[in-house]
Amino acid sequence: MVAPVAPSSSGDIEELAKGGRTNFLGFLLRLAARIPFLFIAGRIYGAEALGRFAYAVIVVEFAAQLATLGLRRGLADQLTRTDRPHGHVVADALFVGTVASALVAGLLAMVPGMMFPNSRINGLEWLLPLTVFALVWSDIALAALAYRLDIAAMVKARSIVEPWTISIAAFLLSYYSLRDGLILSYVASMAAALVASLWPLWRSYGWPHGWRSRPSCLIEMVRRNLPLAAADAIEWGSRRLDIAILGLLFSPAIVGIYYVAQQVASLPQKLKTSFDPILGPVITQKLGEGDRPAVARQVRQVGFWIIAAQAGVALCLGIPGEAVMGLVGPNFVGGTGALAFLLAAEVVAATAVVSEAALIYVARKRNLVISLAMIAVQVVLSFAIVHLMRRFDWPLLVQAAGPALAMTLALGFASIAKARLLARLLGAPVSGWRWALVYATLPAVAVGWVMTLLPEWLELIVGIPAILAVYGAVIWYRGFGPEDRELFRMKPPATPRLAQEI
Repeated sequence: MVAPVAPSSSGDIEELAKGGRTNFLGFLLRLAARIPFLFIAGRIYGAEALGRFAYAVIVVEFAAQLATLGLRRGLADQLTRTDRPHGHVVADALFVGTVASALVAGLLAMVPGMMFPNSRINGLEWLLPLTVFALVWSDIALAALAYRLDIAAMVKARSIVEPWTISIAAFLLSYYSLRDGLILSYVASMAAALVASLWPLWRSYGWPHGWRSRPSCLIEMVRRNLPLAAADAIEWGSRRLDIAILGLLFSPAIVGIYYVAQQVASLPQKLKTSFDPILGPVITQKLGEGDRPAVARQVRQVGFWIIAAQAGVALCLGIPGEAVMGLVGPNFVGGTGALAFLLAAEVVAATAVVSEAALIYVARKRNLVISLAMIAVQVVLSFAIVHLMRRFDWPLLVQAAGPALAMTLALGFASIAKARLLARLLGAPVSGWRWALVYATLPAVAVGWVMTLLPEWLELIVGIPAILAVYGAVIWYRGFGPEDRELFRMKPPATPRLAQEI
């Protein structure tokens, strides 16, 4: 009899690094496609149309988060625990997602003012609620593929098909309608991403022959994932709540400027999601084996990778912030302050989001309580900071940075609370913080300050690579150990090792 050898801890790190490398390529591809979209939206459509579009998309995507019912991360746990055919479990998830999507999409269709609270509805806005189905089905399909370590499918759907479709469609549709062009391009991109997600799902899992809806299984799936669904919605909402608050307090033009800053700042966030698809299955496997120290080691390792990468990208985008925002248009330079706070928020949040990757399996309810407290802190601070700025009659664009500052403080609270809780539960430290991050940041800031003295085009072309080179060199030699360098070590596929015959 021949039995496979259990994967070692170094093998886990190699798997995490492999998944991170694959999806990091997706991050670079998404970056290359997102910049043209922001340029087209800002220069052709303008801040007001972009702000109107941004608020509507936030509402639709929040509805889709609710309708996904936590299955984006919870499906791995479902597949690990079941003895049913995996194709049937995925079919259950898609069926549950369809029912939930119909409910939330129907609500948005009946009350479109939820998507457009400060503008008239007279175009093709009715198409937006339909994208809820595409978002939910695509998320579930990609989660199922990630369970089988097919990260390439996510890269193709999310980093190539979706962003390039919206960029190209936004440009072409600008000749049709400057009012509806952005909305139509978003619908087109979601439809394209759905096709790019379902096709590899069908090839991997096949058609679920013999599947029948089983109400008891569906109800159990929903019940088990409710805490996770709430955590997902809160974590996602914490990064979009600022836009919702701005939509209530400021004009669409101000929202549009802030939206550009948010989109630029969200690029480092994609580095975190580079590890999501592979981190979940690895954690569930180790928890199933009862190896909690290994989970802590994985969280600590990935946490450092994410903090280091996000800090480097934040420095590259934040120090030449005025030049970066100016690419979209002169009117958007006023959003540089918000950009700085949003980039800082992504670095601060890294510990919270990586800790949550394990907490959702070992302490779902306590993780949810911390997330709810974070949202409450963010809401209270957002309104308090803006109100205080208005009392002192500060400029509108300075006031608009208030929610970004509030989000940074709230995420800092969540990072500390979640890391301490997880460390106590696992019996080992989980923080990815290392002093090498400070050693790398200081010279990078000095180089960046010198680069700001150059003309803007040189600041971007020369400054960004120079900042990244200095930061990367220091973090490589002062911060990275052998396991860290696995992230950059390209190895040919190894032949699976087998135990001796028994």
